[in-house]
Amino acid sequence: MDYSIELRNIGKIFDEKVVLRNLSFAVQPGKIIGYIGPNGAGKSTTIKLIMGLIEPDTGEIYINGELIHAGDQEYKKHIGYVPEASDVFEVLTAVEYITFIAELYGIDATEAEMKTRQLLDVLGLSASADKRLATFSKGMRQIVLLIGALIHNPDIIFLDEPLNGIDANTVLVIEEILGKLRDEGKTIFYSSHIMDVVQRLSDQILMLNNGAIAANGTYQELVNNDQNASLQSLFNDLTGFQEHGEKATEFVNIVTGGAPDAATVSEE
Repeated sequence: MDYSIELRNIGKIFDEKVVLRNLSFAVQPGKIIGYIGPNGAGKSTTIKLIMGLIEPDTGEIYINGELIHAGDQEYKKHIGYVPEASDVFEVLTAVEYITFIAELYGIDATEAEMKTRQLLDVLGLSASADKRLATFSKGMRQIVLLIGALIHNPDIIFLDEPLNGIDANTVLVIEEILGKLRDEGKTIFYSSHIMDVVQRLSDQILMLNNGAIAANGTYQELVNNDQNASLQSLFNDLTGFQEHGEKATEFVNIVTGGAPDAATVSEE
């Protein structure tokens, strides 16, 4: 069986800094993949490489069993993408923006508008459908971006911090949507710092640290079936970060005046 996504020995360097080193993993269709790691670990770079937005320095990327090359466009018709931060055409309304995206994927304009209005209604934005995006909150924009990424029914979906700013009730709906899309055979590549969501949704978890895979497996496999373990604690262990308590204390001491004064610190 072909993997929906496969990376083989990917390397990427920016300004003499190694961002990804011999990165290799494979993803089966019909799975939600939680892709996690510290800031700067290379998560967004990985997604941009698979999307063809940047090119690897070394290694190969396969989509649905086919090796992709610089400039390839055909495979992108089957991909949806919600970036971590994205500019939108603020002069457009929500309906105009999503319809425009749908037409880029070859959907008829009339069908695209009808489908857009239906999707906005499901996610609670029907009253704002014809308002300009400049008036939208961050969460409302995220919903528009999500609809734009899914409206063409892609086989592979990349979500980079997709729930930022979205209210709790809508988050529950979106989580259900992702589960149902997974059950339809879609591959969902989900990158987030919200560990409980990743833990709850993911069929497979890839943990990236220093540009390489530090862990790969189901949540239960990664915690060795320890019911008391959490993905956050595993993340801390694998990334070597155990200073959260000390840093919190230091911060509060500085804010409240409980920290040593600057002269004392300099003398030490």
